Amino acid sequence: MDSREWFLRDEAQRRRHEVVAALAKTFAERAAKHDLEASFPHENIADLRASGYVRWTVPARFGGEEISLYELLAHQEALARGDGSTALAIGWHVGMMLNLRASGAFPEPLFEEVCRSVVARGALINSCASEPVTGSPSRGGRPQTTAYPEAGGYRIRGRKTFSTLSPALDWILVTAGIDGSPDVGEFLLRGEDVQVIETWNVMGMRATGSHDIVMEDVFVPEDRLVSRLKPGQKSPRNRDGGGWMLHIPATYLGVALAARDAAVRYAATYQPNSLPHPIAKVEHIQEKMGRMELKLLAARTLMYDLARRWDEADEATRLTLRPQLGAVKTLATNSAMEVVDLAMRIVGARSLWKDLPLERYYRDVRAGLHNPPMDDVVYRMLADAAVQDVMEGEG
Repeated sequence: MDSREWFLRDEAQRRRHEVVAALAKTFAERAAKHDLEASFPHENIADLRASGYVRWTVPARFGGEEISLYELLAHQEALARGDGSTALAIGWHVGMMLNLRASGAFPEPLFEEVCRSVVARGALINSCASEPVTGSPSRGGRPQTTAYPEAGGYRIRGRKTFSTLSPALDWILVTAGIDGSPDVGEFLLRGEDVQVIETWNVMGMRATGSHDIVMEDVFVPEDRLVSRLKPGQKSPRNRDGGGWMLHIPATYLGVALAARDAAVRYAATYQPNSLPHPIAKVEHIQEKMGRMELKLLAARTLMYDLARRWDEADEATRLTLRPQLGAVKTLATNSAMEVVDLAMRIVGARSLWKDLPLERYYRDVRAGLHNPPMDDVVYRMLADAAVQDVMEGEG
């Protein structure tokens, strides 16, 4: 069986996966141009909307497919085999819809409004919380973006960075400190109310549209204040344990799988005149291919196993899975970098040429180090969990 189908479990998943595989093939043909130009793939997003992919994680009661986390990861992997940037960008939308479905973080009327807009017109949503000064919100800094209370709502002023999908967002969840209070609010804005500043010019994942967004006196009605958090208090979105964030490792494993495919194809067909057979039969090449397979098998098996556990768990159990879910991301992103490196060693100096995709894969997987959760945070969570496990076992 093709490795693309190893983790598919029923016919409905396979039918949807055929749609995704066709999209990935099309996206692969456009990827080099968007990477070179650092341009946003509007046509890819249009295709994802037209295919219905953007509504697959929406609850069935609002017209979505309500697919599982497990299935979502299979589709994200497949999209990333075509274009990592497009997969990572759309992953934030489909992942966030799954997160909102699982956590119940939005008031029901507002959640219904967002869901129906996704189903009816392919509306896209993402959370934009990082800022130039405070950095990643996972580190706990208070946002400099500020919400000023006024009659009927708030007036928001500020700037957010790493705002993935920004050229196509219809809904934007932003964090802002509330003026005159130590509290931080989460506000749902319309994409049309913010200004996108095209700042995204980076080494890898160049087509995600992760530009800055600027809010200049954006009025937000009171009912769009989704949550009001005390200092140190976690967002209600954290009630799902973070399972939705597995869309990140799935994407980087998809890029690594594409690199593995390219290297194996090259090894199976390239035969220098010094050999009577393709280099795939050379011992050190076989060793590198075997190492790639082992790394991919280990990372993918862990990812899908944790996704299955998350899908089957209740809310309390999902919270206990957080360290293991973080481990998936750390293992997957680091394994992806190692796999791409091995792929380039198999192909040799030819892998550096811009007319082959390997050098793009090499740059793209590096970005995984900087997506949350960070490696040091994961190691700390795993260490704390180990201490708790041992001490409770001896108690």
